[in-house]
Amino acid sequence: MTQPPKTQSKTPRPAIRQSDYERLSEFRYLLRRFLEFSQVQAEDAGLTPRQHQALLAIKGFPGGGPVTVGDLAERLRIRHHSAVELVNRLGEAGLVVRDQDKDDHRRVLLRLTGRADDWLAELSAAHLDELSRIEPMLRRLLDQAHD
Repeated sequence: MTQPPKTQSKTPRPAIRQSDYERLSEFRYLLRRFLEFSQVQAEDAGLTPRQHQALLAIKGFPGGGPVTVGDLAERLRIRHHSAVELVNRLGEAGLVVRDQDKDDHRRVLLRLTGRADDWLAELSAAHLDELSRIEPMLRRLLDQAHD
């Protein structure tokens, strides 16, 4: 059996109460529930969960600015070469287009096709609806953190 992880800090950690464990457990449960919902919705739409995540990452990029493959890799927390493969598959499916950056011809910018925009709008509406269902439970958990 392995040892528990060592803490980085020399300061003593605060006591963890049973209610803290319960709150963390409930939070992870709600996350898993939402992710399972998301996976089913994506598959029902004919996408893999990773493809859906990529479309959302491109469309929802902070500031609505241009997205590079490197940005996508960071947002999905995957390696650059995995993001390239994902973009290749999305391109073959007619969901993503690569554009050369007008200011820096070495950079490639990603944008969704109209078809991808339509699919993503449908999926996002369902996700927002599901999020509104679990929001009260999440808020209650987060409010308990301040107690």
